[in-house]
Amino acid sequence: MYSSKPSIIYGFHGIDKSSALKILTQEDNFRHSNNNYDWLGNGIYFWENNLERAKQYAIQDSKRINSSITAPFVLGAVLELGNCLDLLDQKFNDFLKTAYQQLKQDLNAEGIELPKNKKFYATDFDFKTRELDCAVIRYACALAEEAGEPFDSIRAAFIEGDALYEGAKFYSENHIQLAIINPNCIKGIFLPREKQS
Repeated sequence: MYSSKPSIIYGFHGIDKSSALKILTQEDNFRHSNNNYDWLGNGIYFWENNLERAKQYAIQDSKRINSSITAPFVLGAVLELGNCLDLLDQKFNDFLKTAYQQLKQDLNAEGIELPKNKKFYATDFDFKTRELDCAVIRYACALAEEAGEPFDSIRAAFIEGDALYEGAKFYSENHIQLAIINPNCIKGIFLPREKQS
């Protein structure tokens, strides 16, 4: 009864400039990320109300080997989350915990080992290869679909980066991430404006 979200959320998507302009002019569409290590499973990823973090991500990604981003850019989107697997809501945290238990039982019965969350590099602070989390979220989405209530989106907070100061539990890259499963949740696309003085 109390799980409805604000009707409009702004999301920001780090992307290559040439791809962004094709999406903006409706020559192309956003593409779902379907990697087995994606933090929130399959979907189109956005930073919730966080233009600066989307810019940082696009720049960081452009420096990776084999990155598809050569000219870092950000698109904004007007989003409605629809039926959202919101991991900032206790009801959905409980559901995800149950989905994990069921997935574990199913894999054990088949003699398959559970995936693990891993670091990209030995020096990483965080486990950025989220194969376990991705598998659990995909399983939860399948359960919801079987029940006739498929999720349109997924929302979660991530603690990431370096401590802001000595002893802090606030980190430099904290953010709320959105994965849009149903592309009809994207109500509009825009070029983010810089604040006017």
